[in-house]
Amino acid sequence: MKFLKTVLLGSALALSLAGTGAYAKCDNCGSVTDMKKVEIKGEGTGLGAVAGGVLGGVLGHQVGAGRGKDVATVAGAAGGAYAGHQVEKNAKSKTQYQVIVKLETGESRTFTYNEATQYKIGDKIKVANGKLQRQ
Repeated sequence: MKFLKTVLLGSALALSLAGTGAYAKCDNCGSVTDMKKVEIKGEGTGLGAVAGGVLGGVLGHQVGAGRGKDVATVAGAAGGAYAGHQVEKNAKSKTQYQVIVKLETGESRTFTYNEATQYKIGDKIKVANGKLQRQ
């Protein structure tokens, strides 16, 4: 009799939980909460500055005469070095796309892509092998 009461009580509990929509958490499931486009600035190695400095110095040397020619050469080299450094940094910059996901466990994770994705805020996802998949 005691066994029968335990079975009936367990069955009733299971049915009541099923009616409330209770379910087991999926540790790898969640939803997209934010999307970000991030500009990563490039770094100069010095080659752009050297090349720009040489080119600027040559162009500056073509201007003026006497002492003015020396000043123009130095100014051209300095300006060219700065410009060359900026051009190199811009050439090495890149854009990344971040998808921020809140998992059912409460943990937030960020997934970074080199190209824009089709995910949208609110998409239900699952993380499988470290990659996002729609549910």
